Amino acid sequence: MKIAFLGSGKMGRAIAGRLLASGHSLTVWNRSPGAADELTALGATRCTSPAEAVREADVLMTMLFDDPAHEEVLLGGGEVLSAMRPGALHISLATISVALSERLTAEHTRRGQAFVAAPVFGRPNVAAEGRLWIVAAGEAAALAKAQPLLETLSRGITVVGAEPRQAHAMKLGGNFLISAMIQALCDGSVYAASQGIDPATFLETANNALFQSPFYAAYSKVMLHPPPTPGATVALGAKDLRLLRESAAAQHKRLRLADVLAEVFDEALASGIAEQDWAAGMLRMAEGYAGG
Repeated sequence: MKIAFLGSGKMGRAIAGRLLASGHSLTVWNRSPGAADELTALGATRCTSPAEAVREADVLMTMLFDDPAHEEVLLGGGEVLSAMRPGALHISLATISVALSERLTAEHTRRGQAFVAAPVFGRPNVAAEGRLWIVAAGEAAALAKAQPLLETLSRGITVVGAEPRQAHAMKLGGNFLISAMIQALCDGSVYAASQGIDPATFLETANNALFQSPFYAAYSKVMLHPPPTPGATVALGAKDLRLLRESAAAQHKRLRLADVLAEVFDEALASGIAEQDWAAGMLRMAEGYAGG
C-alpha cells in the first residue's frame, strides 16, 4: 500500500519512524519542513504540499496537533480530502473533537472515501517501540484494511464501535482519567511533603498498596524527575479536557470533576507553564499553590 503521513511532530515522527522501520514506504509532509528531516533520512519521500503527499496514496494517516490544524490541512487550504482518490482510507491517529470527527466522517462519505478513527494512548517513546494502545472505530471493511498498519504500532487495539466519533470520544474520556490521575498524584505528593513524608516513598507505597498500576508508577517518576523534553505538555492536557467538556455538553451532560480540573488548567496556563511537561508542570504548580 502507498501510505501518506501528515504531521511530523514528536508523536508523528515516532509513529512514522516505526512504519518505516517495519518496511512501509511513506510520503510525508509537515507544516515546518525541517520537522520531516528525520523521516526523509529514514527513507520517506518528502512532499511540498499535503495534497501532493496524498494524491496517489491508498492510505492517509494523520497526526496533526489540534482541530484547527486538521481543518486547515484536510478541509481548508491544504485541500487534502479533495486530493484523495475515491476508495482511499484515512486513519486519524490524533486526538480531535467529536464534532470534527463527525464532520470528517460526513466529508469522506460524500467523497466515497473510507474513514477510521484510531487515536493512540502512549507517549512518543512508547510509539517508537510499537507499544501504543489504540482505540479504533469505523465500518468493518475500513477497519480490516487499517488493522495491519495499526498492529505495527501497538501492543493492543480496542474496537469501540462502527462510528469513528466513538473512538475519538473514547480517547477524550481516557485522557480525562489521566488528568484526574495526575492531579491526584500532585495533591497526594504535596500532602505527603506537608507531613514530613518523602513524596517518592508516598507515591510508591500508595501504588503498591492500592493500584499496582504501571501508569501510576510512570507518571510519578515523570513528576518527580522531569524529562529533558516533555512527552506531553500542560497545553495538550488543557486542550483535551476542553474537547471532553464540549462533547459532554453537546449531549447535555455535566462532569463535575472535569469542571474543577478545567479551573486548575486555566490557572496553569495563566502561570506560564503551558509548554512544560504535563505531569511535572502540574506538580510544580500544586507545590506553589500549597505554599500559599
